[in-house]
Amino acid sequence: MQKITLLINCPDRKGIVTTITQFILEKQGNIVYLDQHVDREERVFFMRVEAEFDEPDFSLAQFEKQFVDQFEADYQLKYQLYDALHKPRLALFVSKYDHCLYDLLGRNASGELEVEIPLIISNHPDLEIVAKRFDIPFKHIPVTKTTKAAAEAEQIRIIRDNKIDLIVLARYMQIVSNDFVSQFKHQIINIHHSFLPAFIGAKPYHAAFERGVKIIGATSHYVTADLDEGPIIEQEIVRVSHVHSVQDFILKGRDLEKVVLARAIKAHIEHKVLVYGNKTVIFA
Repeated sequence: MQKITLLINCPDRKGIVTTITQFILEKQGNIVYLDQHVDREERVFFMRVEAEFDEPDFSLAQFEKQFVDQFEADYQLKYQLYDALHKPRLALFVSKYDHCLYDLLGRNASGELEVEIPLIISNHPDLEIVAKRFDIPFKHIPVTKTTKAAAEAEQIRIIRDNKIDLIVLARYMQIVSNDFVSQFKHQIINIHHSFLPAFIGAKPYHAAFERGVKIIGATSHYVTADLDEGPIIEQEIVRVSHVHSVQDFILKGRDLEKVVLARAIKAHIEHKVLVYGNKTVIFA
């Protein structure tokens, strides 16, 4: 059996759902999931479809060509077509913080994340011991101002060689260059606290504590050339009060970072995220 996931966005018009579902039926497909949304202000239609095909000679390439021939020009349609049975390959980028790394490796080991993690890359050697515990290759690539370009070239080579589908910055404390980002559009996910832009710098939780904030949050988003301003995939908050210490803030923030990053990755690998401009449509 072949299973596909199809993401669509185009100018809104009558009959889109009927026409596309009829096309899938004519190709002997069985639709097992369908969700749609209309942005009424922009008059843009969005849809996500999962379909199964039992025909032994089903060809994804042929299906795509016929779909494009019938819909792309007439509907001014943009689409993404995926083999839903493909298990994505993730590269985890880390520095010294280990909470997100442990969380993702644990979720994957328990079967919660349907992915392969063939590679962990770090600018520090500290977390190699974690990689060894999970029997995952660890690549230490130091990054300095003078070696940054060469380091990124090495990272890109390794990513290509390992056929990586998604790069996860699991508290990777380096700013990736525009050149690096441009080669992996909407294939790099980052996680950070949600105090930005109010509390910048190395100790945002300390600054937030001094200001007396009442909520702590975490944000996961696609990485773009604009630092920390890419399309948001997932966010979460927790309330805090005067009874909490700075250490409480940090621990609560790290818990949020783990959960939010995992949710964002899960949405991405299940092809439930459709990027539109600098926003996202997240299907259920």
